[in-house]
Amino acid sequence: MTETTKATGGLSGYAPAGYDETANGNGRAEAYKAYDDWLSRQGIETLAQRNKQADVLFRRMGITFAVYGEQTGVERLIPFDPIPRILSNAEWTRLEAGICQRVRALNAFLQDVYTTRDILKAGVIPEDLILKNSEYTAEVEGFTPPNGVRVHISGIDIVRTSPSDFFVLEDNLRCPSGVSYMMENREVMMRLFPDLFKARAVLPVNHYPHELKKTLLASAPETAENPRAVLLTPGIYNSAYFEHSFLASEMGIELVTGQDLFVGDDDCVYMRTIDGPEKVDVIYRRLDDRFLDPETFRKDSLLGCPGLYRAAMKKNVTLANAIGNGVGDDKSVYPFVPQMVEFYLGEKPILSNVPTYTLAKADDCKYVLEHLNELVVKETHGSGGYGMLIGPKASKAELEAFAERIKANPSNYIAQPTLALSTCPTLQAEGLAPRHVDLRPYALMSAPDKVTVVPGALTRVALREGSLVVNSSQGGGTKDTWVLGA
Repeated sequence: MTETTKATGGLSGYAPAGYDETANGNGRAEAYKAYDDWLSRQGIETLAQRNKQADVLFRRMGITFAVYGEQTGVERLIPFDPIPRILSNAEWTRLEAGICQRVRALNAFLQDVYTTRDILKAGVIPEDLILKNSEYTAEVEGFTPPNGVRVHISGIDIVRTSPSDFFVLEDNLRCPSGVSYMMENREVMMRLFPDLFKARAVLPVNHYPHELKKTLLASAPETAENPRAVLLTPGIYNSAYFEHSFLASEMGIELVTGQDLFVGDDDCVYMRTIDGPEKVDVIYRRLDDRFLDPETFRKDSLLGCPGLYRAAMKKNVTLANAIGNGVGDDKSVYPFVPQMVEFYLGEKPILSNVPTYTLAKADDCKYVLEHLNELVVKETHGSGGYGMLIGPKASKAELEAFAERIKANPSNYIAQPTLALSTCPTLQAEGLAPRHVDLRPYALMSAPDKVTVVPGALTRVALREGSLVVNSSQGGGTKDTWVLGA
């Protein structure tokens, strides 16, 4: 894709091929009209100048991330694009309803498979797919968390292919990251473009930490009279440490590591303080299950707290998110989420899945190997854009090598068609250019029937021309996401 414009007349010279979110079938999309008018008066030069200021602001605010495998201590700024991605109120209303529906179904599924397993008994999902899944955690069988919530915080990745077609690409139910960038992107945009926010009623996102804290405290054990929540981080070398410290500060709760906590003889969790031990009721944990408790999971873990699993199972502390959620967002389980919606809620899914081939099935595997150059193939447990193949962009040697990996372990992969993802205008050195985007809204569940979604999201953008990989670790950037008022 090489469509660019250097014109100063707003979006008038911007006419990309394929579906771009600034346009509909009859011209400029309604959501972008006010922005187009503003840009017509200001010019692209204004965007370029203020984008340089944005870079300075991000550095001052310390908004960075680390990439594993790089030199220890090397921090990067996530590239930021100053052109917002804008959603109408009607578009958001539909997305919000679909996200809430999906999260409710996934929470019900996780509760079910660790207790009565009704969906497996009904034959809706193959039993072996769940019970033999490496993400299934037998240690929490029969356990129901306080308040019946397992998915307190989730990030649902969504892509768009037309004005009316949104697809869920992935569910993140373990330790979803990126919400701090959603908030800081908005903060920077409001500093740089205050006049823009006067032109349209953009719904706020700055109340997310307040909603998150409410969600955490609502999940506290029933015995907690004045519940205390903390955020458990792996430490300063974690790639998302900025987010951990940011959220803890915004919520007004303590940021702790495993060494700051201990489990007492009463199987309750305590935090070490200069005034002595203080009881902890809720732990917003930002480390994986296997590192939580060396007594139960990885014996060599120095990141968690010995006895934490025992305290959680006795409902003396709530872990958010719950242990064992990985089987709910495993990519091999993803194709069954629409059936979960119908099975648990008795409703038709509002948001569709991307059509998916499960390579554990012989027919699907055969088809994928024969059409590898047309498909996107992902590891079932992969994340961050790693361990995947984008067939249309791969060389012959890459296709052949990946085919051998699939043959060696077919059940480790799924495949999906290469969707014609929507684009949004993105500032490049040569002017405005279309770049592919996805969307990660964040949902908070305080009860099995109560899900809150702040009206905004993390928009990730593939900054390389023609690229479909939006992950920051793979060279992607971010945009502020505007949801317009009614």
